[in-house]
This record gives sequence, C-alpha cells and structure tokens, in this order.
Amino acid sequence: QYKFRDLTIEELKNVSRTYPNFTFSMNTYTFKDGSQKDLLNFSGTVPVKYGNSYNIPIHLWILDSHPFAPPICFLKPTVNMGISVGKHVDAHGRIYLPYLQNWSHPKSTVIGLIKEMITKFEEELPLYSLSSSDAARQSELLSYIAKITEGETDMKSKSKIGGGKTEGRFNKITVVGAGDLGIACVLAVAAKGAADKVVLLDLSEGAAKGGTMDLEIFALPDVEISKDFSASADSKVVVLTVNSLGNAQTYLDVIQSNVDLFRGIIPAISHYSQNTILLVASHPVEVMTYVSWKLSAFPKSRVIGVGANLDTERFQYILTNILKAEALAKDAWIIGEQGEDKVPSWTSCNLVANQTEAMAACNSREKVANRAMEVLKGKGQRSWSVGLSVADLTDSILKDKRKVHSVSTLAKGCCNINSEVFLSLPCILGTDGVIEMVKLEEDPLVQEKLQSSAGSIHDLQQQLKL
Repeated sequence: QYKFRDLTIEELKNVSRTYPNFTFSMNTYTFKDGSQKDLLNFSGTVPVKYGNSYNIPIHLWILDSHPFAPPICFLKPTVNMGISVGKHVDAHGRIYLPYLQNWSHPKSTVIGLIKEMITKFEEELPLYSLSSSDAARQSELLSYIAKITEGETDMKSKSKIGGGKTEGRFNKITVVGAGDLGIACVLAVAAKGAADKVVLLDLSEGAAKGGTMDLEIFALPDVEISKDFSASADSKVVVLTVNSLGNAQTYLDVIQSNVDLFRGIIPAISHYSQNTILLVASHPVEVMTYVSWKLSAFPKSRVIGVGANLDTERFQYILTNILKAEALAKDAWIIGEQGEDKVPSWTSCNLVANQTEAMAACNSREKVANRAMEVLKGKGQRSWSVGLSVADLTDSILKDKRKVHSVSTLAKGCCNINSEVFLSLPCILGTDGVIEMVKLEEDPLVQEKLQSSAGSIHDLQQQLKL
C-alpha cells in the first residue's frame, strides 16, 4: 500500500544499518480525525549527550506517502521518565522539529531527521527521571500516550463531549501558513461564518509567536492552531498562503524556493484530505497553482488560484459606485495574470443592434474601463484585503453558490492557449470547485495579451524543478 515502496524500503535499510537497535513493525495508526491506516513504524533509542550520556527512546511512524511526507514522531518514555514539555515536544510526547516542517524529498531523510533530533535534544533534554511517587502518577499519562502511538485515540468520546456536529455536512477549512496573510484569511473566513471549523496550520519554527500567539490568547470559537498536518484531515478547502523567505538572489530562485516548500506540503495535505479543494494564495499565484496541481495530481477543477478575484470585485465596485456605470459592471472582469499584466474583459457583447452604434458603445466602454483601471492601480493587495477575497471564494465553494469569480484556472484550450498554464478567467464555483468556465467576449487584443502571459508563464515553469 506504500506508493513509493522501493524508496521507503531503501531508506529503512539505511536506518537499520545506522541504528541497529531499532525494531520495525506494521501496526494500525489512528489519526486525529478518527481514520485509521496500517503503517510501518519503528522504535529505538538515540544517543544524546547532556552533561551525561542518555539513550532517548523514540517511536516513528512512516506515512504511506513517504518519502514525500515526513514521519510522525513521538517520544516513548518508560514508567520512570517524565516528559519535559518544550519547544520541540508537547505534553503527549509528540515531537516537532524544523526538519519535519521543512521536509522535502530527496533532501530530507529519516537519518537526517534523527540527527537533528539528537542535536535539538542535546540543547533541551526532552525527558527527566521521576521519583517513585511521580512514576506512579506517570503511568496514567503513559497509558494515554501508548494509545496514541499504538493507533488508538479517544476522538469519538471527545466529539460527543464537545457537542460539535457529528452528523451531516461538516465544513472545515485549513489555512496553511501563519504569516500575516494566513492569519488574515483565518479571521476573514471565521467572520464570514461559512465554515464550521477553521484550522491554522503553523509551519514556522519554534513556539507560537506574533499573531499566532495572539490567536491562542484571544481564542476564537471553532478555530484551531496546529503544527501537525493531520489536523487538516477531511478539509473541504485548504488555503495555501505560505511563501519562502529564503535568501534567493533571482526571481527564479525565489519561485524555486516556493516550489521546494510546496513539495513538502502538498503531498501531506493531499494525503489527509483527498477530496479537498486547493485554494492557492501564494506568489506568484499562477505558477504556484500550477505547482499545486502537478504535486497533488488533483483534477483541474479542484485546484484554484485566488487570481484576479480581488481586482475584479474592486473593478466592478469602481464602475458601479464611482463611475456610475452599473450596466457595464455586471459583465466586467479582470483576467489574466495578477499584477501589471492583468486585463479588463467582458462576458457580454450584446451592446446594441446597430453596428455603428455598437462601435461607439465599445469606444465609450473602453474609456470608462481605462478610467476604472487607473483608479484600480492605486489599490494595493494587503494581507487583510486578500484575506477578505479568500473568504469570499470559500463562501461560494462551501455554500455551493454557483457564483462567477475570476480565479486562476487551467487555461489550456482557451483563447488558443496550448500550454498547461493557469490564468484568471471567469468561472462558476461550487462545492466541486470550478464547475464551468464562463465564455468571454471575443476580443483579439485581449486574446493576444492572454497568449503573451501564457507564453511567459510557461517559459518560467519550464525552468523549475518539480
């Protein structure tokens, strides 16, 4: 059942050679959502020097999407050991490390993970010796930890006690990335009220800080913060907001850093939410939506970029409320690429019956559109405004509104585009993602601009290493 069986076996052989004390087995693991899988796992001790020498017992589970998803790691303390909760270990012995958060095959390996584990444990010892009385009290905690690490949880009893929805449709959204944009998306989605639960997946190193810490302090109902990919399980929509903050020198290097980041995220997200809709807000949105589509192997209808939804809503608002051209606004769209190459377009060409009058109407419409675009230029895309746009899109998807949005979708076959690129186009959105692409008015100049954008994006994608 392992998708990359040969790679997994080869890596486990390397672990066995390096750490011969480890024992391997196949057991049932139960995830936070109550789903179960038979997974390969191993237990053993790693040597740690902290004044004296210690052998720290650990238990690692290997996911069936390994080596593209990181292992699930626990301490396995004996009855006379207590857990030192800290930056890398929680109260139940779950291990969190930068290496796990930044996992990316083939750079990341189990051997490398264990080496970082040793390094971090030597900075902050994760276990301590208990007195005999403490050891007795420890047995109850160990019993609970054993249930987790042996594939048992009390998820069902918790759901009954909590009184949450256990029947019918449960709308859960996961936001990946706890930067300003990620937090803005959480707040906007929560305020919109479309989701029954919002999970913020914080992939940053170390303890919660900044806005994430504030979210924990001022706890919002139905909002969960986690560093564990399994918390995203069974999400209806997963919003991707992460962007690499590396020291890349060129634009291509920056994008490649984002691609490398996504290689460690998308397979794990796809593993836990196989029927989710991916909504990409990372930059550049057209390229990262394409990357998400390729890495997830999802149908094109379920991989969507936020694209020009925000620009379109602003464009229509400017036409209606500032330029008083409401009749034009309902058919007006911003399409193509985000940024300076975005293009105004229309989904209706039935202006007037007479050809001469039609030409005059088109010229008048173009003038109004140019004025609206000038106003639009002064509007930046701040985190909170993009968050509102994301909430708008998720609301349409979860409530199956069948509303038309300008979002990044696979443009191959549209406007004589023959390459696999994502561009913003008017699409009807519902619970299955993109239901239908809305036909644009045939405008040679618009088509030329879209083809030019498609060409430059495709050239850029060809230089990336997926």
